[in-house]
Amino acid sequence: MMSVDCRVPLEKVEFIQSAMGLPHDFKSNLIPKYPEFFSLKVVNGRVHLVLENWDSSLAMTAREDRKKVRITKDGNFLGPNAFKVSFPPGFRPNASYLEEFEKWQKMEFPSPYLNARRFDSADPKARKRVVAVLHELLSLTMEKRVTCAQLDAFHSEYLLPSRLILCLIKHQGIFYITNKGARGTVFLKEGYDGSSLIEKCPLLLFQERFVALCGRREVSVCNEMQSSSFIS
Repeated sequence: MMSVDCRVPLEKVEFIQSAMGLPHDFKSNLIPKYPEFFSLKVVNGRVHLVLENWDSSLAMTAREDRKKVRITKDGNFLGPNAFKVSFPPGFRPNASYLEEFEKWQKMEFPSPYLNARRFDSADPKARKRVVAVLHELLSLTMEKRVTCAQLDAFHSEYLLPSRLILCLIKHQGIFYITNKGARGTVFLKEGYDGSSLIEKCPLLLFQERFVALCGRREVSVCNEMQSSSFIS
C-alpha cells in the first residue's frame, strides 16, 4: 500500500521475508490463499507481488496509533504530526535546537500511504513524510529493525532519498544505526527499552518458547545495540 505502484518485486519481498515473519512457503501457500488482496504478475521481466485491493482501514500508521507525549527537553511533543524521539546519550540539545525541532514536530505532512509521486521531494513536508515511511516500514517488522541493505532495497518502490543513510543519521532521535561488522542495521528506537524489544509479536513469542523447550540458550537479537557504536 505504501509503494508508488502498489507492487513490489517478489525478490525484494523474499529479501526481507524473515524480518516480516513470512512463512518459507508464502509464495505457494499464503499469496494464492488471498487472491482478493494479492497476485503475482510479471512486470518488465520481473515477478512482482501486486496489491489487488486497497483497504483504507489499514492505512493507519503505527505512529498515529500510539499515545503522544508532551514537549520536554527530550524533544517529544503532543500532537498528531509528532514522532516519539530518544536522543543518544551525551546529546544535549540547546534551546534554539529544541525550538526548531518543535516546529518540525508540529509540521503537517502527507500520509505514508499516499502516493509519493504526488509530492515535490524538495518540500519540507515531503521530506518529513519520508521519515514517516521509514518509521512505518520498521514498525511492520517483527523486531522493529532491518539491515541497511534491506531498507535500501526498496529505494525505488518508496521513492526513498538517494543518500538514505544521511536521512537516518539526521533523525538519530527516531532511528538507531549500528555499523557492527559488514552489515549495518537500522532500529526503530521507540520499539526498544534499552536493548530489549518492548512489544513482541505472537510469532516471535512462539519462537522464543520453542527455543526454550529445545533447551537452547537464546541469544538476543539486540546484542548489536549493546556492542556496537552509534553513527552520529
